[in-house]
Amino acid sequence: MTEPVVSRRERKKAATRQAIADAALRLFLERGYDQVSIKDIAETADVSTATVFKHFPGKEALVFDQEESTDAGLVAAVRERPAGQSVLDALRAHVLSTWLPVAAHPQAEEFSRLVATTPALRAYAERMWTRHTDTLGAAVADEYGVAHDDLACTALARFVLEVPTLAQHRPDRGAAVDQLFDILTHGWRPPVADRHEAAPTGA
Repeated sequence: MTEPVVSRRERKKAATRQAIADAALRLFLERGYDQVSIKDIAETADVSTATVFKHFPGKEALVFDQEESTDAGLVAAVRERPAGQSVLDALRAHVLSTWLPVAAHPQAEEFSRLVATTPALRAYAERMWTRHTDTLGAAVADEYGVAHDDLACTALARFVLEVPTLAQHRPDRGAAVDQLFDILTHGWRPPVADRHEAAPTGA
């Protein structure tokens, strides 16, 4: 009988956390990261500053509020993939299903600009990227029964996590993701130059 109560409590916690993150991002985009305080965020979200810190360890974490779910998603993509599906195909499907909607969000460019122009956020993003690499590399290593620092697994994790950056500004992001995973699957091949050049005209 207590399970629904726990479920409601968890839903309420998740809703509060999301409201805080949404308020923070809105203020950061409007005023700039350095011009917004934790107190400003708490007031906008209608919570106390203690509640903000209960859900987020620091100001940078308010921007990257999906960090834990990203880690969990990467691990699940590897460990919970359908029978017969390769690790690479599972990661391809995961990137296509999770990253493409984010990249298409109307605020995606604003968000990227906010991170790129704020030193504290750039540094946090780099540390987060390293943590995701370690998490994914370890999950892949576990699948093959090798050490977590196995070079091949670490290299795969690093490349997979670079796929969104490499595909971000391509006209067809989905096709770019597929092309990058094809390189991983089949190996790199020299590109073929476009030979459609105009024939020289006579004098």
